[in-house]
Amino acid sequence: MRILIDIGHPAHVHLFRPFTEEMMKRRHVIFLTFRQKEFEIELLKASAFDYKCFGRHYKSFPGKIWGLVKFNIQMIFTAVKFKPDLFLSHGSIYAAQVAWLLNKPHISLEDTFNFEQIRLYKPFTSCILTGDYPHPGLGQKEINYSGYHELAYLHPNHFNFSKISGQEILGLEKNEKYLILRFVSWEATHDKGHSGFTSKMKREVVGEYSKYCSVFISSEKELPMELEKYKLTIKPEMIHYVLKDALLVIGESATMATEAAMLSTPGIFIDNTGRFYTKELEEKYGLVFNFTASPIDQERALKKGLELLQANNLKKHFIKKRNKMLQNKIDVTAFLVWFVESYPESIRILKDNPDYQYRFK
Repeated sequence: MRILIDIGHPAHVHLFRPFTEEMMKRRHVIFLTFRQKEFEIELLKASAFDYKCFGRHYKSFPGKIWGLVKFNIQMIFTAVKFKPDLFLSHGSIYAAQVAWLLNKPHISLEDTFNFEQIRLYKPFTSCILTGDYPHPGLGQKEINYSGYHELAYLHPNHFNFSKISGQEILGLEKNEKYLILRFVSWEATHDKGHSGFTSKMKREVVGEYSKYCSVFISSEKELPMELEKYKLTIKPEMIHYVLKDALLVIGESATMATEAAMLSTPGIFIDNTGRFYTKELEEKYGLVFNFTASPIDQERALKKGLELLQANNLKKHFIKKRNKMLQNKIDVTAFLVWFVESYPESIRILKDNPDYQYRFK
């Protein structure tokens, strides 16, 4: 089988990496396409995958409109040359529309539920795979599975917890305590009209947390000059080993808060609308704590972080929470490999017997 995977964000490289590796072992041919947004190219260079960059991601609204034309044309030429049997993506408009033009199936994964984007890819998509946490329905094309995107690459079947310590990567002493702050650019389509930590709050958070442990900042945009010394400077592919051994991850990224949770690290997520999966991770498993970006909630988030930092046996407590979650969830990559290899019969199997997915634990 020949599969074209379109990448829209660095997290999508992580999402599809174990799938791509497994499918290549099974002698399928995989080709990845992407627009350079943050550090996709660095992650792909660290892999053994074949890929093509369509150029820089556009940030402005007019740029996004132009990109829809430009990147679709590039996708058409690339697909005609590669001759895929199937397209796969995380809600890619380009993959969906070109798959439809070429009369090929497009399988999409979805967890953001940005309906502005969904309306642009759903009509051209064969099926949409989503987690089974409570969320708005996507109609007949939706297939639910018990898991989160982050379990595709951070499930114990795919992530080596003992490979290297976060302290070693960061150049810290063995068992030295640290935490990660994550700030986003607020330039994604689903971020329109939203904002996160104020500059004042960023300084306050760093000042307070520095009293308890080392602080490292991962930021999509430029930091205030006085916070530059806290900037996280590691190879992008090492980030999950750093999250694994952190005491806490706090910030504006739902993905990073959820990644932390998959690694038994408490995550604090700041966002006005939140995410359906982070809400389940809080309400059902106590692994993530959700707050809005209001000044009052930012203060509450800061206090929650301080409370966690001062807790006894924090890591052991969250390992138990993570293990409880894993008992209810599946190996998302193993499920996806089966679903794609068995497509379209896999749709009928799951509609007739949704519990079939639990074979992939």
